[in-house]
Amino acid sequence: MALQRIHALLLLLLLTMLVLVQPSYGQDRMYQRFLRQHVDPEGTGGNDAYCNLMMQRRKMTVRQCKHVNTFIHEDIWNIRSICSTTNIQCKNGKMNCHEGVVKVTDCRETGSSRTPNCRYRALASTRRVVIACEGNPEMPVHFDR
Repeated sequence: MALQRIHALLLLLLLTMLVLVQPSYGQDRMYQRFLRQHVDPEGTGGNDAYCNLMMQRRKMTVRQCKHVNTFIHEDIWNIRSICSTTNIQCKNGKMNCHEGVVKVTDCRETGSSRTPNCRYRALASTRRVVIACEGNPEMPVHFDR
């Protein structure tokens, strides 16, 4: 009888820990979207052909041409470490943004293209970015600027 109670308590403790450590479904979905739209650790970017291909490959030209997008060329662990920096205010006023310096390619739509054949201009640089983070542990969920 006592052994059953111990097992039940241990199981409850384990389930509680899993709930606390796992991001919520919404946060996980937002994290996956952030990865799809903004993370390319293998890429070097830097030219228009890169932007044209990646924007299409990452499904940001399906319904309309996404006007601006930034790809971060860093390991996901480096990007996630930005979430541990000091909180700053996001453009929407929330205080869950963080900043760091990373290698990026900014893709900007030319304005004369039409979906699905969207055309982009690329600008590669190393610059400061601001990302919003949520969850426990905190993970990037939105590229703010």
